Amino acid sequence: MEKNKIILDTSAYSAYLRGNSEIKLSIQHADEIFLNPVILGELLAGFIMGKSQKKNRAILEEFLSSPRVRVVAIDEETSERYAVIVNHLRKEGTPIPTNDLWISASAMQHGLKVVTTDSHYLKVQQIITQYCQVDDS
Repeated sequence: MEKNKIILDTSAYSAYLRGNSEIKLSIQHADEIFLNPVILGELLAGFIMGKSQKKNRAILEEFLSSPRVRVVAIDEETSERYAVIVNHLRKEGTPIPTNDLWISASAMQHGLKVVTTDSHYLKVQQIITQYCQVDDS
């Protein structure tokens, strides 16, 4: 049976911490959970700007220590995928934020489903996206 491998977008990680039930379920059912350096950078920048930097870093470190969680590198192959996605979106006239292009490229490279609360990932035809509505539960 094929493994359920996901990459959590920054928005999905944040929504997970706020208790989003759909994202919690996705994480529970995932065999492997991935982040990349772009996601980590966005999270760390958010922590620095927030009021609970130490607490948020500790929660992230605990999350990253799970044997199911890995950080994938961004390398030359990721750059090739990035170029394909950027070119396609430009031709379609549907650009998305640069950081999300890199997250999409990692997903494409490693065959990962993007779990996100950002609907613009749905424009990236080269990846599988699980778009989750933000709820207040």
